Amino acid sequence: MTLRVLGVDPGLTRCGIGVVDVERNRQATMVAYGVVGTSPEDSLDQRLLVIALAIDEWLDRHEPHVLAVERVFSQLNVSTVMGVAQASGVVIAAAARRGIPVALHTPSEVKAAVTGSGTSNKDAVTKLVTKILRLDAPPRPADAADALALAITHAWRSGSGTANKGAATTGPGSSSLTPAQRAWADAEAKARRAR
Repeated sequence: MTLRVLGVDPGLTRCGIGVVDVERNRQATMVAYGVVGTSPEDSLDQRLLVIALAIDEWLDRHEPHVLAVERVFSQLNVSTVMGVAQASGVVIAAAARRGIPVALHTPSEVKAAVTGSGTSNKDAVTKLVTKILRLDAPPRPADAADALALAITHAWRSGSGTANKGAATTGPGSSSLTPAQRAWADAEAKARRAR
């Protein structure tokens, strides 16, 4: 069975959205991607409404099995963290209204899953997303590539790509994992310990 995942890289100014289909053999195919933008000059309620309406449209149009959202991660810029958290809340609520499961992944988990290293830069993530999805050109802007990376990460997290909502069937030390999967599992375990 094909697993359809909608990934969201949340933000108030630019909210990246990407949809991928992943087969049992882990082959991922890009379905759609884009960015919802809002102006800092608009009021917060209006900005969140724009994001909410766009997410509603994407969920209704693409009917994903699961939604993968970047986990709000500690940053020095408090206003950026607040914007990301507010956008995340709108996105998560939209999925909850439809009964769609939501998974949260840290940036290092995503980098590890896609590139094999939890410390890769955005260019490396975009390059690997382009390769994994067999695209002719890199998805732009980077927010869209990040959303696709989130979707791929979630689909691959169990190492199977099936529609089991990503339940882990192998541990971090399993020899059946690829180097990228091992790095992802290590990053996920580290994030859990930090909570």
